Amino acid sequence: MQKQFKLSVVDKKVGGVCGGIAEYFQIDSLLVRIAFLILIFGFGTGLLAYILLWILAPKDNNYLP
Repeated sequence: MQKQFKLSVVDKKVGGVCGGIAEYFQIDSLLVRIAFLILIFGFGTGLLAYILLWILAPKDNNYLP
């Protein structure tokens, strides 16, 4: 089975992008959120990347509560 990036429905604060990236790479979502904050405030590109991923990435519909 091939891994696919999807927005997280479990580990999300705003759109599930950071949680989805963390699940895909199997790392802590806090590290991903810190990286996005550095990209946003340091370079200004993080916000655009976050919004694009939020719009284009599919949601993880396989989650059962």
